[in-house]
Amino acid sequence: STQSTGGLGTAYVHGLKSASGEFVIILDADMSHHPKFIAEFTKVQQATGCDIVTGTRYRPGGGVYGWDWTRKLISCTANYLTQIMLWPGCSDVTGSFRLYRREVLENLVSCVTSKGYIFQMEMMVRAKQFGYRVEEVPITFVDRVYGESKISSKEIIGFWMGLLHLFATT
Repeated sequence: STQSTGGLGTAYVHGLKSASGEFVIILDADMSHHPKFIAEFTKVQQATGCDIVTGTRYRPGGGVYGWDWTRKLISCTANYLTQIMLWPGCSDVTGSFRLYRREVLENLVSCVTSKGYIFQMEMMVRAKQFGYRVEEVPITFVDRVYGESKISSKEIIGFWMGLLHLFATT
């Protein structure tokens, strides 16, 4: 659980300690990210030699299932404003379904300071700053079947504050 361990960054550090190999794949354990896309991630990485392959809901072939129009509007607006303000080099900054070269992930995790939803966004902004090559694979995201969605007004305010912070500091 990311709540009891200090957030995504801490979870990534713990995961890296257990992972082996040249590449690391990050995906939601609640099956919101279907593992069937992993083959396409590895195919794209092998074909391009990129450092990061990120799943995107915002390219043709990608999408979201199980969200109401409000949640879709919030997500699209957040991604759109991020594109305008930060030019992150990918279309889906809040997604977490990604393949990383191990050393790239280790470097990014060591320098990212954001928490919550901003963590994923800062990972991609920093990746662009460091000159890492990023490719995208369209994915379908399915909202969790069990449990509650984690988005709240507190998370939305935190996202906007984090976006402004990254805009001012990157």
